[in-house]
Amino acid sequence: MASSSNEGAKAPHDRVSAKSTADPIMRNALRYTISAKEYETLHKYIISRSKVLKRNAPAVAKVEKLVERPGRDDYNASAVRASLRLFLATSAALKAWGAIRERFLGGNKVRGKRTPLWKSTNLRLSLSLSTILLLHRILFRFFTRLRAHLLTPEARPFRQRNKRTSKTLTSSLAPAIGASLAGFALAVYPSEQLRVTISIYALSRAAEFAYNHAEDEGWIWGKEGSRWERPWWWGSWLLFPLTSGQLLHAFVFDRDCFPKAYGDFILKNSPEYIQHRPEDYPSNLPWPSTYDIVDNLAEMARLNYPPFVSPILFPNTPTLPASLSMISPITSPAHPLITSLTCATLHPSDPSCLRTYLTYWIRIFPSLARFFTLVFTIISIPSYRAFYRAPLNTLNKLASRILLYSTFLTGSIGTSWGAICFLQSFLPKNVLPTQRFFLGGMIGGMWGFVVRRQARGEFLYSARTSLDSLWKVGRKRGWWKGMRGGDVWVFVASLMVINLVYERDASAVSSAVVRRGVSCLRGEGGKDCVVEEKKRIEENRGS
Repeated sequence: MASSSNEGAKAPHDRVSAKSTADPIMRNALRYTISAKEYETLHKYIISRSKVLKRNAPAVAKVEKLVERPGRDDYNASAVRASLRLFLATSAALKAWGAIRERFLGGNKVRGKRTPLWKSTNLRLSLSLSTILLLHRILFRFFTRLRAHLLTPEARPFRQRNKRTSKTLTSSLAPAIGASLAGFALAVYPSEQLRVTISIYALSRAAEFAYNHAEDEGWIWGKEGSRWERPWWWGSWLLFPLTSGQLLHAFVFDRDCFPKAYGDFILKNSPEYIQHRPEDYPSNLPWPSTYDIVDNLAEMARLNYPPFVSPILFPNTPTLPASLSMISPITSPAHPLITSLTCATLHPSDPSCLRTYLTYWIRIFPSLARFFTLVFTIISIPSYRAFYRAPLNTLNKLASRILLYSTFLTGSIGTSWGAICFLQSFLPKNVLPTQRFFLGGMIGGMWGFVVRRQARGEFLYSARTSLDSLWKVGRKRGWWKGMRGGDVWVFVASLMVINLVYERDASAVSSAVVRRGVSCLRGEGGKDCVVEEKKRIEENRGS
């Protein structure tokens, strides 16, 4: 009796063996890392070519038996697999980019500096993006199933007791709104400029798609054939004058709220208006830097534009206020016929503002044309087949694009500087002294009309840059206060708008990349539903 009782006590321990748990552990490990089809491809091209791997790795049939179980829902496992791959891919890409920037682009060296793992920005960015993907898929599936369950006849008592809640949860937009809460995972990444940039980019895309949807529905201009149609000149290029005005004003008065690369590009392409040190100028004498010149222009505006007194005509008379003494090397030899201090600073050797403006065009247009020739030629290399099919047509389009962009950029920069002299000549000194730079930037931004059909991306980029700059200027000057985690809330709201527009009318999402991204977030395989719908319509017509 004792022996039989001992055997009965040992029986449960015998059932829990290593052999009995090997399959469940392996099955779950494989399910959440790789699918059967992907393992078959991996086995075909990598594992089968190595004797060691082939001997130790499981066979394809065994993996299919472990992973693919009929009737088993693989949605959650697929979501985990996708998030893991995104984590590994972004980590590798950020690591490679850091090495390239350090070695070839002069970035800060990080070798020898040990950063705790939980403080690594690259790790936290990868973790944030992969978590957003995982949570978005799970939440979208959860709210979709919840909605379907609440619409069944069995849930009728619940709908009658909780009318408002039921109406919200059974809405066709509920899954899109609920899944957008995954955007809060952006808070995993530290509050730095990149997080703000991501939020502003999402906000601009959400506004763009919402406008497209409103326009398609006839909420703004009315539908085709109505009396109130969209004007021919209306377009995204109208953003450029506003953003150019704000950016030029921030560049002059709030440079710490302005992107440095943007400012360097402007100053590099302003040879007639930003005076550099002459080659024969004595090295022991001071000369203002390019940014010092801009700072003194801002100081002139604050002083209501004091008049210019030529030291050549009046050598014994003080010609500059003490706060503007830094630009004395530029203004001292200025032409005696110049009466405006801004003109003496921007073009001291020529008293004619118009001639300076024309000279700027003659000097800068060829260099910008060469720059755009190089850029657009490199960009057009992947579409070389179009050149083989129609070489003349392709070259004409390329030349037209180069000329239009060269004209656009030359006119924008040159007109913004020239407008300072123009407004100085026609406005009293105390009228809009600092706002003139905003007006000058707006006048220069009107050149966006030239490339209104080609530069939509550039216009939206300038709008995002201006929005970032305006937010920083307002916070610096106390116009508004920043909210902790406000950029994360903006990202969540933007993701929600994008999801809603995609749910209502996917064609209003004008970017194929964004459509595929939303499809991937929902676990639909990264499909472009607009393209597939067009193919389906064409196939039905053909049949």
